[in-house]
Amino acid sequence: MAGIWRDFLTALVEAVRRRDTQAPRDERRRAVQRLAEQKIREDQREHPPEG
Repeated sequence: MAGIWRDFLTALVEAVRRRDTQAPRDERRRAVQRLAEQKIREDQREHPPEG
């Protein structure tokens, strides 16, 4: 019976830990995306497409 509780608690801790590490990854991804979009807009203002 103790093994079941130990496995349950281990799984619970791992689930919380994974969620905590996922949030910073998502935030970094969004920050990189925003930076890329900002750089693209700046580049388009400096060098408008010729047409």
